[in-house]
Amino acid sequence: MRKTLRTLALGLVAVVLLAGCGGAQLGTENNPITWAFVPSGDTGTVTTGAEELAALLEDETGLVFDILVTTENASAIEAMCSDPPEAQMSSLNTFSYVLANERCGAETELVAVRFGSASYNGQLIARADSGITGWGDLAGKTFCRADPLSTSSWIIPSLSMRAAGVDPDTGLAEIVDAGSHDAVVAAVYNGDCDAGATYVDARSTLEEEKADVMDVLAVLELTADIPNDGVQFIKGMDAEMKQTIVDALLAIAETEEGQEALDTAYSWNALEALGDDFYDPFRQVLQASGMNISDLQ
Repeated sequence: MRKTLRTLALGLVAVVLLAGCGGAQLGTENNPITWAFVPSGDTGTVTTGAEELAALLEDETGLVFDILVTTENASAIEAMCSDPPEAQMSSLNTFSYVLANERCGAETELVAVRFGSASYNGQLIARADSGITGWGDLAGKTFCRADPLSTSSWIIPSLSMRAAGVDPDTGLAEIVDAGSHDAVVAAVYNGDCDAGATYVDARSTLEEEKADVMDVLAVLELTADIPNDGVQFIKGMDAEMKQTIVDALLAIAETEEGQEALDTAYSWNALEALGDDFYDPFRQVLQASGMNISDLQ
């Protein structure tokens, strides 16, 4: 498989359109394919996993890749949607992908699988002794989120707050952007925030440092299922090159070293070939809530 994919990719490089970098072909040393990542956890760990994936992809395809780890989701969207694009691939979270698709036609090809599922849930956390019992108790409280475009840490929680009678724009004492899910856990544990939202169960990321974190922090609410993140490409990317990368990633995900890299980067256990329509139910949830994706561009 590896030899076949590499041979195919080398042939593709010879026929893809010239782009940027003084006319250098995409996927070469002078014009690598850039893959944008957003750190949902520790930046160093995500970077390590991303670089391992890039190296495996280079071995599998013969193409050259560069990794771009941004500080927030908005920067990764901008990298995909700029003209010309700064990144040809991305691993955006659910809401950011839907936004990038609306804004510039970004297209998903692979969806991550964690614990056997292509979807996940968010959770509301607070200290067990805080007196907070659910979304409706957050009025006047300080709330920690990973990022303003984080699906499980803000988009769905903000809708849940509204449904419980708390306006997230005016009803909270303060909103703190912690930068990652594990940072949200740490902030709530340390009392810097009254409550916060993360994916299930981000509390475990702090267990090595704080052995009692699962007891100190209570899970008060769970969100409905949210489609997982995955791998997306810019609109108009050469179809054969894109397919070569998709096939290579699926093959890599079947290997021990590939699974280790996926787990290091994003705690992915596997990848599944799913397209844009996989996210339609999530779009329907946003539309039902009155949220207009176009207004957020």
